Amino acid sequence: MTQLPTLFLSHGAPTLPIDPSLPSAEFATLSAQLPRPKAILMLSAHWGTAQPVVSTSSAPETIHDFYGFPRQLYEIQYPAPGAPDVAQRAAELLGQHGIPTATQPHGLDHGAWVPLLLMFPEADVPVAQLSIQPRMDAAYHFRIGRALRALKDEGVMVIGSGQITHNLRAADFSARPEDADPRVKEFTDWFEARLAARDVDALLDYRAKAPHAVLMHPTDEHLLPVFSALGAAADDYTLSIQSLGTYQRSLAMTNYVFGSAA
Repeated sequence: MTQLPTLFLSHGAPTLPIDPSLPSAEFATLSAQLPRPKAILMLSAHWGTAQPVVSTSSAPETIHDFYGFPRQLYEIQYPAPGAPDVAQRAAELLGQHGIPTATQPHGLDHGAWVPLLLMFPEADVPVAQLSIQPRMDAAYHFRIGRALRALKDEGVMVIGSGQITHNLRAADFSARPEDADPRVKEFTDWFEARLAARDVDALLDYRAKAPHAVLMHPTDEHLLPVFSALGAAADDYTLSIQSLGTYQRSLAMTNYVFGSAA
């Protein structure tokens, strides 16, 4: 079986599927360039727990975990089948690496179903979701990814979903893409240069080393999934970057694919 890439997706606002000013079509373009997985294990910034929990739901509900948006958004359903076997396998792998993991039925939050709706609109790829630990650091989430590495050899695509920059207090929702804060590019340029160099040590210490890191991520739950995707990738991964622009002045949308060098 072809070794699957691992992904980090910047899932943007919940309105991504219904707002024509946002780059929704690009997610379908990305999906068309990827090998089709037999299942997906999704780590979203929007499901945080003290310790890892993986969802064993066979029919995960579509969770509308946001408020004050157009009614059309709350009517969207993403009826992908669950992947309880993948959930159990993920829990097994994490346990083998000394990371106790609980299992429970859980739905798909918008960090999971919004990008998946755009990438796999037929909702025919089974999905399991694994929680992140917002109080833990980048190195911990990289370790989570390392424990899950075997999945990409078993037909399971590990996807982290968050946002490459995420400071809502600095956002200006009337801003045009060309009004982006220049500090966003300084941060993403640094991050992508370190990804391209496979400089894992620098990436794990990004809060001390990256320019404007704390401004870009006052709290880092939206960046933590990238470290799990990176950890699950091969040591000699190839990096593909899909840059979708910066919105609301401070919210960059960039997707990363960590592919197999072979």
